[in-house]
Amino acid sequence: MNIDDFEAYCFDLDGTVYLGNEILPGAKETLDFLRMNDKKVLFITNSPTQTREGCQKRLEALGVDVTSDEILTGPFISALYFSENFPDALIYVVGEEAIKTEFNHFSLKMTDDPLEATHVLVGLDRSFTYDKLNLAMTAVRNGAKIIVTNPDPTCPVPGGVVSDTYAIARAIEVASGQPIFEVTGKPSAFYGERILKQLNVERDRCLIVGDRLETDILLGKFSKIRTCLVLSGVAKKEDVDQMKIYPDYIIKDLNSLFFKVKQPY
Repeated sequence: MNIDDFEAYCFDLDGTVYLGNEILPGAKETLDFLRMNDKKVLFITNSPTQTREGCQKRLEALGVDVTSDEILTGPFISALYFSENFPDALIYVVGEEAIKTEFNHFSLKMTDDPLEATHVLVGLDRSFTYDKLNLAMTAVRNGAKIIVTNPDPTCPVPGGVVSDTYAIARAIEVASGQPIFEVTGKPSAFYGERILKQLNVERDRCLIVGDRLETDILLGKFSKIRTCLVLSGVAKKEDVDQMKIYPDYIIKDLNSLFFKVKQPY
């Protein structure tokens, strides 16, 4: 791959740029190289526990220069979704402070009363309890629609994975007997269109780089944006044929981004 093949490069974070508190091989060097060549960079994460400002601070602590406008997160995308589609919603949030922070920036209305909620927004909640499950279930049984920040069942961490948003969302779905209404995060078409709007580029001039076939690579497929799978996170090379989700490129880590031969897919 040649750097001038694309005008804009979009990077997932967990498993692509960093893992835990460690930056992954080649990440800083690749990002610096793109900046030196005046390429547009956008960080696209499904993380439901981080604001854009929080991601910015985390990246800067790892030596990566970035502005908040170069970051899209799960809570920010969900706030955009509600602002554009359900601006008058009363939202019962199952999730952490990042969601509420971003929703307050958009002046969206949240409620602690499940009986008055029009929607239940589900993100990762690391203090999720049986009582919270019952309250969310009550809201949905009373007519609220389930919106999910991201469809990730797990999240990569050093040494393995931890459970993520979709495990909680499916519990609420099963308990309530009502299907999930919408997922706003990757690989949704809503997320893909926001990427193009944020970067102001044509689809064929943009590349998505990520470590998950079912989110990062499918995002590209659904949005008609080319993709590169990086093997530094969740996915393994053998998963490609097993899941039948084919990226345009496959690389070991970001050290290889501009040296890997295009895959014959």
